[in-house]
Amino acid sequence: MGKRNTTHVSGFILMGLTDSEDLQLFLFTLFLLIYLITVLGNTGMLLIIRLQLQLHTPMYFFLSHMSFLDLSYSTVITPKTLENLLMSTKYISYLNCFTQMYFFVFLGGTECFLLASMAYDRYVAICNPLHYPVVMSTRYCCLLVFASYLIGFMDSFVNGLCLSRVHFCDSNIIYHFFCDGPAILSLSCTDTHDIEIMIFISAGSTLVVSLITISVSYVSVLSTILKITSTSGKRKAFSTCASHLLGVTIFYSSMIFTYLKPNKSYSLGKDQVASVFYTMVIPMLNPLIYSLRNKEVKNALIRVMQKTKGSRILK
Repeated sequence: MGKRNTTHVSGFILMGLTDSEDLQLFLFTLFLLIYLITVLGNTGMLLIIRLQLQLHTPMYFFLSHMSFLDLSYSTVITPKTLENLLMSTKYISYLNCFTQMYFFVFLGGTECFLLASMAYDRYVAICNPLHYPVVMSTRYCCLLVFASYLIGFMDSFVNGLCLSRVHFCDSNIIYHFFCDGPAILSLSCTDTHDIEIMIFISAGSTLVVSLITISVSYVSVLSTILKITSTSGKRKAFSTCASHLLGVTIFYSSMIFTYLKPNKSYSLGKDQVASVFYTMVIPMLNPLIYSLRNKEVKNALIRVMQKTKGSRILK
């Protein structure tokens, strides 16, 4: 075998989204606003679900973990992106880069299977309502959440192990605004075919298995809803799934577009737009999707606001 002309890389330069200073300032303002809404929305969801006993059900147990994941997901990416938009030197150390990528994959993989768990919850609630309290017990819900985190950990471990074997040459410039796998692979000066296959299988398995679980659950749900004779009954049954279906559609469409393709198909502009969507926009939208379309969350929010207002008046 020939000697590899590789070099030790101590850090990377994240080129970001644009070189224009005016556009960078605009993006900083926009991303900061998105991040603040994300933090307030997901923290608010966590507090409301925690404080309101009426929301201590399996569906909201999963939703609280979804809010935690979205908050963490955005925090892994957005603060560094905001910093780089203001800095002339957009440097990130090797360790911080791989740490960011590790948690990004971990949280994303966990969210995939948490969405699948939520779909299964809706399947049991609509298709087997009499057995719902028994099937979706506290112990079983905790087991599903634990399994989601475990699968996310395994997915990120495989991804990190594969990318740690990448050999870099002269360039340490990542043409992206965060440390993403395809962008890092594009810096390699050696054959990465086997690594690409491993990552593709790992990421593809996570997406496909969770998506199949969701699809099978909702095919059964739709079949059951169509058998309901009353229009109001159909509307009520569908309304319990509408928010989750919308969240699933947005999340999976952007993830599949970005990751379920060969590295040679990597397109800087298109992938960056999709990345902004699922790293920043989706974590902001999820609490809005699950709260604005949900009467129980709205009523819980009103009760919390009334209690807060009442306590202020008493003071």
